[in-house]
Amino acid sequence: MHIEINTPALLFPAISLLLLAYTNRFLGLSSTIRSLHHEYQQRPDPKILGQLDNLRHRVALIRGMQISGTLSIFCCVISMVLVFVGYGEVATWVFGSSLLLMSLSLALSLRELFISGHALTILLADMAEPLAAHHQRESSRPWRHPEEDEPPP
Repeated sequence: MHIEINTPALLFPAISLLLLAYTNRFLGLSSTIRSLHHEYQQRPDPKILGQLDNLRHRVALIRGMQISGTLSIFCCVISMVLVFVGYGEVATWVFGSSLLLMSLSLALSLRELFISGHALTILLADMAEPLAAHHQRESSRPWRHPEEDEPPP
């Protein structure tokens, strides 16, 4: 089975968009890490260290996502060159490698999404008790018309 030159070219837009999304994730994490680092320097808290450890793991995953995505697009280019110079059989194998690298990149992305979702769940659980207490206080207050809470003009 031989591939045509436009087959690997089909992956270029998808890989480019994925790499852009991965870069945006990386930039968002780096901003969060910088702010947590500054917060920790001002007020050391073991919770912040736990968050930083989680973020360190996520940065490593994003780096892996970016590397495998970049290698995937590189294999697409090599595959296109091989098709162009007449090595269709080798091009097919190189293109297959590109697909495997893309799959690895997506698997790492999925893992990073689960970790980030879990981290947000922990933060929400940490806020759940004060939020429940606030709602309890609000629901126990007698109902007033909103205009009654405003000071007179």
